[in-house]
Amino acid sequence: MLYWLSDFAFFMMYHVIGYRKKIVLNNIKNAFPEKTEKEHLYIAKAFYKHFCDLVLEGLKGFTISKKQINQRFKMLDTQIVDDLYKKGKDVVFVGGHYNNWEMLALGIGMELNHKMVGIYKPLSNTFFDEKMRISRERFGLVLCPMKRVKNYMEEDLGEPKGVIFAIDQSPSNSKRALWMNFLNQDTAMFYGAEKYAKDFDVPVVYAVINKVKRGHYEATMKLITDKPNETEYGEIIKIAHQYLEEDIRKAPQYWLWTHRRWKHKRDASA
Repeated sequence: MLYWLSDFAFFMMYHVIGYRKKIVLNNIKNAFPEKTEKEHLYIAKAFYKHFCDLVLEGLKGFTISKKQINQRFKMLDTQIVDDLYKKGKDVVFVGGHYNNWEMLALGIGMELNHKMVGIYKPLSNTFFDEKMRISRERFGLVLCPMKRVKNYMEEDLGEPKGVIFAIDQSPSNSKRALWMNFLNQDTAMFYGAEKYAKDFDVPVVYAVINKVKRGHYEATMKLITDKPNETEYGEIIKIAHQYLEEDIRKAPQYWLWTHRRWKHKRDASA
């Protein structure tokens, strides 16, 4: 029934309403100028189908059981992170809005030994913000408002913690951002994940979630560095985005193309 509703939502959103269709197509065209218009439309259509699944699965997340999460979400090759846990090391996890990040938020607390902390921007609507917190924190994840990241990095939670940073959002202050080429465009990047990794000497791990089939996901991880202070300025963020871009190019329909990712332009003071 969930996916019947998703199919109907796709028809309305793509064919009738055209929700952010111009933004989506423009983002795809700019990211893949080498592709034809037919290929751009194919990616956009596939994205909207996945996006509607994502919305409905997100709503289901409010009531989904632990058993269902275990059946639908797995983390593969956790040895790297398990070893860091045994050494008593905190971890900074970086990743993008690729595939079902809400499923990752629900399941990661059960899959890894670290005490997982997710960085998020509180919603302006306090009712929905509270509902989202309750939903995401049901299976072990702790949500940390963006303004309190330093406090959580310093805090002893009784066991090694893993702090999750989404790296593909558009910074509010482009003058303080790190700039690089991402998906064929000059792009402003948040520097926070690298800053905290260096300030607290914490290993950095890139995580990505892949769609096995409708409603079923698997996550994999790559160690970027376990010695962040031996890297050059911006190197960690650039490697993380290179990994993310590789994943997007493999299956572009699973990235969040509705986001106004490139609304900022670099100026001389950046």
